[in-house]
Formats: sequence, C-alpha cells, structure tokens
Amino acid sequence: MVRIFLACVGLLYGGLAAYCALRPAAAAQTVGLQLLPGAGDSEFLTVYGGLEAGLALSWLLPLIWPRLTQGALVQCTVIHACLVVFRSAGFVLFSDIPDGTRQLAAGEWVLLILSALLLWRSRASLRANSGVAAEIEGERKIR
Repeated sequence: MVRIFLACVGLLYGGLAAYCALRPAAAAQTVGLQLLPGAGDSEFLTVYGGLEAGLALSWLLPLIWPRLTQGALVQCTVIHACLVVFRSAGFVLFSDIPDGTRQLAAGEWVLLILSALLLWRSRASLRANSGVAAEIEGERKIR
C-alpha cells in the first residue's frame, strides 16, 4: 500500500514537473509568479521543473527498489510537512491568496496527512514485530 501511495505522489509530481517544463508561463501564472526573461525562466525551469522531477523520481524508485520504501515515505512526510508549514505562514503573512494556491495548499495537507498516517502505521507494525525479522513494505529490519 505504501509503494502504491508513493507511486501516485511520484506521478503527481512528475506531471507537475512536466507542466512546469513544457508550459512554464501557464504554470507560473497558476501560482502567481511572473517570469523574467533569462534568469527567471531558467530559475523556474530548474526549481519548479527540475526539483519536482527529482522528487517524483525519488517517490517512484521504491517501485524498482522496494528497500527504499521507508526512506521515501519519511522523505515524503518531511517535505510535505515543510510545505504545509511554509504555506500556512504565507497565508498568515500575505493577503489576496488566489484559489489556485488554496487548492495547492489543500493537496499538500492531504499528502502530509496520508504520508504521516502511513509512516505511523508502518512504524507501529515494526514495533509490533520486534525481536523477529520483519519485512514491512520493502523495509527489512532485524531486532
């Protein structure tokens, strides 16, 4: 179940990376950014396209290497927790937040809650199996 969740998140971020790389002006407008020629275009392509592509791949890798599942789930939880904290700060500090940004925030909250619940469940399962070899969604622990 964890690998399916991570694959869905990876595909979502892969789609966002492609949108940012192939339609940067539209993607920038969606989040309220103005691209300046040259440096702005390059930065948007790198940070929004490249970073989201890297995140996508890191969450898709457990499909190939199941042993990476637990680490990818931890990473997904931490990254979305940071996004939620900073996005929430932005809502407090700034006004006139458009609906598109509010929808992104809702999606980030959903991904944080789901990843945190899956992480909590997988850790609880590991504790329940302490003292024996346990394989939980690709993670092997011997206690």
